[in-house]
Amino acid sequence: MTIESTSPPFSALDRCFHLAYTVAYRLMRVYWAVRRPATRGALVALWCNGEILLVRNSYHGYFSLPGGYVQPGESGIEAARRELKEEVGLDLPVERLSKTLHLHHVWEHKQEELEMYAVECAQPPSLAIDRREVILAEFFAPDRALELNVFPPIRRHILERLGAG
Repeated sequence: MTIESTSPPFSALDRCFHLAYTVAYRLMRVYWAVRRPATRGALVALWCNGEILLVRNSYHGYFSLPGGYVQPGESGIEAARRELKEEVGLDLPVERLSKTLHLHHVWEHKQEELEMYAVECAQPPSLAIDRREVILAEFFAPDRALELNVFPPIRRHILERLGAG
């Protein structure tokens, strides 16, 4: 199921948001290169019928999972739940999320602590994207997902799930 393919063309306002997100992202990358900050992030791997939900953001060229930064005072699992709702409109109780990965790595000059949670679903859920930050949400078979430009920890998660990691 692809959200993008069933949506109308992007509006002029959507395109303005894409530009704003792209400029902000590039400025943040400069900041990260200079400051090399420590950050915390949380991602959600939503698996349905053996396929994983990947999203594309308007401001970079790789596929990722629904997710984002952990806010001050927020736990990783709370951030994962919040980001899942914000990015694809899926509101799940934290009890459905199980931690599958916790790592520290360098990404785009940041010292990033990353938590990944997995959710299994029997049927593809109804998803809603904003078409401004998130421009695509689609389920992919693991082999197909591995052919894409995906965020490295996601590649690791898929390989581990396939038993090849």
